[in-house]
Amino acid sequence: MPQVAFFDLVSHWRLDAPVPRVWQAITQTEHWPLWWPGVVAVKRLVDGDAQGVGRQQQLTFRTGLGYRLHLVLEVTEVLREERLRARAGGTLAGEGIWLMKQALPEAGGHTDVTFVWRVTLPPGILRWLAPVLAPLFRWNHKRVMRAGRFGLASYLAHSRH
Repeated sequence: MPQVAFFDLVSHWRLDAPVPRVWQAITQTEHWPLWWPGVVAVKRLVDGDAQGVGRQQQLTFRTGLGYRLHLVLEVTEVLREERLRARAGGTLAGEGIWLMKQALPEAGGHTDVTFVWRVTLPPGILRWLAPVLAPLFRWNHKRVMRAGRFGLASYLAHSRH
């Protein structure tokens, strides 16, 4: 029986911007290559409804391990300025959810973003080596997400869209 390798990956971003600006930056995936160093390309495949549910896009990520991830993301749930859920297929399969919360003004008015991502490795050698390579996969994910956090913070500080 083949081994199934699930990875639950969680990232927290604290951004010095209000939720509407953070939401706009995160939902405008075509602009990710402008601020996220790990994102090489984004191509919209399907528009989806007025909220964005059903939107599909193809993304290519550059990793710190010398390979590229090719994903097709489909938005499956949108609760504007609060929650965005997507299903992924491609190099990895899984589901991710972005959660956003505005801090109270007395706490600095920043936006807290949590991204939870559950992925499954494709059948083959990576899946079989997953127990040994798990720390390396987690390090790689943290590296890509940290670059995204720093890139988005800089983008928000220098843009007023």
